[in-house]
Amino acid sequence: MTAVAKFSSDYGNNDPVMRKYFELGEEKARGLGNRGPIKFESDGTLSKDILKTYSEIGFYVFENILSQEELQDLEAGVSSILDRLPTSKNANLNRLGEPAIGLNCKAPTLFWSKPLADPFGGTNLANGRHPVKMNEPLPEGNVPDEVVYLILGTLQFSEELLRTYAHPELLKVAEAINGEDFVPFTEALFIKEPGVGASVAWHRDGTTHWDSPDFDEGTHGFNFMAQLYGCTAANGVWVVPGTHKERHVDISNMVKRAGSERIEEAVPMICNPGDVVISNRQAVHGSFANTSSDWRVTINQGFHRRRSVLGVKGGGLHGEPAVYDAERIIERSKIIKLAIEARKQRFPEEEAFEYKPLSSSAEDFSWNGATKNNIHDYNLLDLSI
Repeated sequence: MTAVAKFSSDYGNNDPVMRKYFELGEEKARGLGNRGPIKFESDGTLSKDILKTYSEIGFYVFENILSQEELQDLEAGVSSILDRLPTSKNANLNRLGEPAIGLNCKAPTLFWSKPLADPFGGTNLANGRHPVKMNEPLPEGNVPDEVVYLILGTLQFSEELLRTYAHPELLKVAEAINGEDFVPFTEALFIKEPGVGASVAWHRDGTTHWDSPDFDEGTHGFNFMAQLYGCTAANGVWVVPGTHKERHVDISNMVKRAGSERIEEAVPMICNPGDVVISNRQAVHGSFANTSSDWRVTINQGFHRRRSVLGVKGGGLHGEPAVYDAERIIERSKIIKLAIEARKQRFPEEEAFEYKPLSSSAEDFSWNGATKNNIHDYNLLDLSI
């Protein structure tokens, strides 16, 4: 069981009610029945029970997916990324005195926030999809002016993250949900540092298909959310179950009905280290400022159905607006094959996943120093819908 969160800062006058909200939320989350190992049917398809529960709720916690060996690798990879971040928002060097990562990237990479702040809520950023500002507690002690809370294009910065991207059981789940011609969306690293981690205001992902005649619960894809240290009600993502099936949801009205940003229907993702959540991007979700003393590091990997992106003009949130043709989709999907080859080198005894769209390609996907350099700014081709 995940430990109850310990607090290093508080929510001022709202502190007692926030703690109660977190406790009740964790209790509700434990009773949802949407957690367990990845299971497949005898024919190799994903468990019907998992598919049913995921469809009903909008997220499912796959337990104990990442081994201790892989978690140790990931911790080293994440630590290396954190060491190489700029020492401040306007700095060019990292804490090692070297050129910082992200500065020579054309694609969006590093996102900064004031400690415990809500940088998106109540603004027009990200097409205004975060309509309500979250509570912004005052941090305690000596804290930096701004912190990095989100990193995009992470596979270019860490071979460890790249290898986990090719985890064969997770890719089998992606194939089961989105079809064997599934394609990438984007990859991200969410950093919820104790006592300073920013909130992410309530929102839904997806910008392109809400009025499409073909809209259904899987139209805008899903994210895998691998948990390096686990997550609690205080530092984890909260979800409003069932909202992934709805075309239109009035988040402002949900908050108004609740009388605060503590939406009553929401439940938190409660995870141990090595758990991986599959979360529908259409569900209403968000997270509170991390006043707890627990780190949350979430490794996001997003995937789409091919038919959801082919011929579609992307929303432009993760790159320049463009119509996604077959050539772009294939180019962006090559990172899956490269990740598979990189993982083979680290886990040669493991049965590798076969990515069908590139299984007959004559291209050389060997993982080496040259291909590592070639994935710089790969996320300029993100398939953002």
